[in-house]
Amino acid sequence: MRIIKLGGSLFHTPELRQWLELLDEASQQEPVIIVPGGGPFADEVRHAQRLHRFSDGAAHHMAILAMTQFGLLLADLAPNSIPFYYPNQQDPLENGLHVWLPERSVLDIAELPHSWDISSDSLALWLSQQLDVKELVMIKRTTVVSSRIKALIDHGVLDKGFKHLYEEQPVQTQLFHFQQQALFPDKGLVLK
Repeated sequence: MRIIKLGGSLFHTPELRQWLELLDEASQQEPVIIVPGGGPFADEVRHAQRLHRFSDGAAHHMAILAMTQFGLLLADLAPNSIPFYYPNQQDPLENGLHVWLPERSVLDIAELPHSWDISSDSLALWLSQQLDVKELVMIKRTTVVSSRIKALIDHGVLDKGFKHLYEEQPVQTQLFHFQQQALFPDKGLVLK
């Protein structure tokens, strides 16, 4: 099983559909779970919070809903995909492309603070830890400055909560620039 965090920043790119096709192919050999970023939906939450000054707790809940919105979009673009509702859905997954649609129950998980320190990056790592997967792959539309987690956090590539979760239970993690499809699945930048 492989978990793929598909960054919301791919929303505006033609590479989004290319990645979905590539992941659909890969899912014929093993279960592949896409963790959607929040994309423009999460950007609107950030904008609304600046404008209306509501709490980080409310913004965190809205950002999870933004991930679900982007996930619904991805599921529709990848017609062979299957919605995945963890932690409510605990059945073993068969080969195929699954799209995680996080629900309200994610808010009840104590180790996940309700703030912008925990974004879809940390949620993808957390899901990888819960499902005991061999590898997390992150696909992002950003300039990769280092393989060091701290440097990636300092440059805004990863969220601040990622390091703490990673140190508690490391999961091999590869990072791919969104235009590096030819390097997938095993030639990404391995994080440390």
